[in-house]
Amino acid sequence: MLLTQIGIVPDRIVSPEIDETPARDELPRPYAIRMARTKAAACTIPGHLVLAADTVVAAGRRILPKAESPAQVRVCLTLLSGRRHRVLTAIALTGPDGRITERLSESIVTFNRLTDAQIERYAALGEGEGKAGGYAINGHAASFIRALSGSYSGVVGLPLFETAQLLRGHGWPVP
Repeated sequence: MLLTQIGIVPDRIVSPEIDETPARDELPRPYAIRMARTKAAACTIPGHLVLAADTVVAAGRRILPKAESPAQVRVCLTLLSGRRHRVLTAIALTGPDGRITERLSESIVTFNRLTDAQIERYAALGEGEGKAGGYAINGHAASFIRALSGSYSGVVGLPLFETAQLLRGHGWPVP
């Protein structure tokens, strides 16, 4: 959906089966880059462009999980309530020649202080499940965001400015 905003319709969308477990003491920035590169390498198709991305929500040096349950959504939102956190989205592009180039988008998101009732209602929606940090900025959680510095599309999951730069660098005619 985000790619269509810049005039690109992918030929295929693949979710690679990779281990997304952070390495011991791995910091958020290197982790995001490693995940994007690993996804790109797992889906490489000789002679084609392959775009991969990974989004990480970081509270300090801590990598928040992709929430898998309402309980994990509640834990993440409780931690983020009233705080600033970073959202790092790394993108990796494998060119037709097999060369991988990458970019990293870093945004700062500030949550309003959330009540227990707000956290419970959001967790019950199911919207934060499968999302880094347990929330989707392009959904109901938008009402929690007091401030955003950086790339909105990067927080959603694909920084369009950086993506367009990478594609142009490989000769793709991005409008």
